[in-house]
Amino acid sequence: MRHFPAGVTIITLDSEAGPVGFTATSFASISLDPPLVSFNIAHTSSSIRALHAADSLVIHFLGEHQQHLAQRFARSADQRFADRSLWTKLDTHEPVLHGTPLWLRVVVDQLIPIGDHTLVIGLVTRVHDETGDEPAAAPLLYHNGRYYRPTPLDG
Repeated sequence: MRHFPAGVTIITLDSEAGPVGFTATSFASISLDPPLVSFNIAHTSSSIRALHAADSLVIHFLGEHQQHLAQRFARSADQRFADRSLWTKLDTHEPVLHGTPLWLRVVVDQLIPIGDHTLVIGLVTRVHDETGDEPAAAPLLYHNGRYYRPTPLDG
């Protein structure tokens, strides 16, 4: 599956032990009515226990300029939130990353064990979109073990 390019997201949530987050490339939109989205998390992930205890989370859509965040949240868990200048908490307590113009707050609807992963289905309760009428930043892509910036095709 590493030969199929994917957009890069960071999932963040609050836990009793503090903020939890991880990089994910398995995001998908499922339904418009109700607004449902999904992603997968490995059963071996250091974040799996906190995710199973969470009621809600935030999905950040990374732009091409945010590779540093994707790499930070793919590292060991203790380094992900070490730089307090990169994030704050919503009034609902989920951590949210600064400089991410598009993110979704999601209530966990279903956790479905599938193979060596859990499929997370969430109901979107809030959409934060700072882009307004401006074109959104180009997305950060992941393909075959590397990050990429998309190049538009002319024609």
